[in-house]
Amino acid sequence: MSHQPDDLLFERRDDGLAILTLNRPSKLNALSGDTVRALCARFDEVAADPTLRVLIITGAGRGFCAGWDLTSGSASGGQGDDVTTYMAGQELFAGMVKRVRALDKVVIAAINGVTVGAGLAMTLASDIRLAVRSASFHIGAIRIGLTAGECGISYHLPRLVGAARAFELMLTGRPVQADEAGQIGLVARVVDDATLMDEALAMAQAVLRNSPYATRHTKQLMWTNLEAPSLDAAIELENRAQVLALCTQDFKEAAKAFAEKRPPVFTGK
Repeated sequence: MSHQPDDLLFERRDDGLAILTLNRPSKLNALSGDTVRALCARFDEVAADPTLRVLIITGAGRGFCAGWDLTSGSASGGQGDDVTTYMAGQELFAGMVKRVRALDKVVIAAINGVTVGAGLAMTLASDIRLAVRSASFHIGAIRIGLTAGECGISYHLPRLVGAARAFELMLTGRPVQADEAGQIGLVARVVDDATLMDEALAMAQAVLRNSPYATRHTKQLMWTNLEAPSLDAAIELENRAQVLALCTQDFKEAAKAFAEKRPPVFTGK
């Protein structure tokens, strides 16, 4: 099944915020190869836009994303039943997740329902996850004869919930309901279904109130220092980023605003 223009909805706002909605509610927003290509193109556009600072990703209807649409044929959209075709499909889906992870914008996943496979992987690559109480998280591949490690799940999940819990979830393939997801740190917050977007927008505004340099480099520091070989290496990176921050006009404005007991007005300089 080909990607249709309205399979993805994109709203760009004037305040540095954009909202990307997966819009195949009858399929629980499952992904065909063509839809993934469209997503990759959209993420590339977001990456290239210096005025965008926060991206919210959500789904239409009662699902966030059911992963690969098994009715759409090959994941890559190509013809054939061979290893080359399968690898092309796998690399396509993994490339989508890598793009999410590489964005220098803050990515908020507003998880409005079930999320499976590549959909789950997309949320794990996001920076902040909010989930409704009816949401559930599924590493489904292990239950259909495939490995649970796909699209970066085996990389991101243990870093979020710890290796012991990640082993258990990936080897059993059992679903995780929203309440448990909140308890184990898989999501930052569990909210009522009706308030999800309000909560996500409030979170986005809280990020946008900070300076562009501060948010961009804090995100970079967090992801990079998850891989830091030592405390010294982590602190060295922090020191460089912080000294540069001290040289920004936005820091000087924040210090002045603090003294004058008013909110700072950041300009991104």
